[in-house]
Amino acid sequence: MIKQTDGIVVGLISGFYDVQTGNQIVRTRARGLFRKNKEKPTVGDHVKIQVDEQGTSYLTEILPRVNLIGRPALANVNHVLLVISAVEPDFSLQLLDRYLTFFSWQKVAVSIYLSKSDLADEAKLAEIKANLSYYAKIGYPIFYQWEELAEKLPSAIEFQQIWTLAGQSGAGKSTLINHLKQDIEQETAAISTSLNRGKHTTRTVQLFPLGEGFLADTPGFSAIDFTPIKINDLCNYFVEFKRASVKCKFRGCQHIKEPKCEVKNLVEKQGITQSRYENYLQMRSEIENGRMPEYLK
Repeated sequence: MIKQTDGIVVGLISGFYDVQTGNQIVRTRARGLFRKNKEKPTVGDHVKIQVDEQGTSYLTEILPRVNLIGRPALANVNHVLLVISAVEPDFSLQLLDRYLTFFSWQKVAVSIYLSKSDLADEAKLAEIKANLSYYAKIGYPIFYQWEELAEKLPSAIEFQQIWTLAGQSGAGKSTLINHLKQDIEQETAAISTSLNRGKHTTRTVQLFPLGEGFLADTPGFSAIDFTPIKINDLCNYFVEFKRASVKCKFRGCQHIKEPKCEVKNLVEKQGITQSRYENYLQMRSEIENGRMPEYLK
């Protein structure tokens, strides 16, 4: 008798798909129809699998996705835990804004974790925290200690939700996941001092049970490309710009040269940081040019 059940793809290795069904993980192969239809199951997919009389498991159907982001891809992401390092590599407001804008475009909520704060000197750390206070003010949860994350994260991840770590190479994602789940031993690596960036230590996407859902470690999201974004939509992915725009004189204001623009007014009054506005203009230029700057690749 053939049995059919639903599950979530939690891992992919050598053409096999590990699917979580209830309290067990079933290793399956995908039916040939996926190749024929130019479809490919990915980690995070909600799927149907069937087991034949010989006990062989097959992945037979991919259920509709909420989203599909990253390279390698991760499906149905509910929340991003963005890891930004204080040093090695150095803290960057430009990089932070790129990530936040990208995930806003993808309609995925973000929390921010500052890693390696213990390696920064007192003055540097105070400056970083002052900058991050602005992001807390506009609605992004900020975490400074992994112990606080370890305490709060399991209860924050709801039933079958998928949270993923993201951030620059070498920012400490694998180290953080080691702290969050002690039985996971992800390889960690030293920073390349010549490039001021880390080497990827995570090469595949995998979901780990945490709380009522899953936490993903992924090598993706290291380079953010804005060129697919429509230039007139970009301002809507800066959360405080979107809120302020209701007071702009012109509907669809792009906050550049338009008169009576509330966003520019707030920048002048320091209600919106100058760095956020400048990073917005840089992203517009990137979209206009149709390519990502070489130094950010």
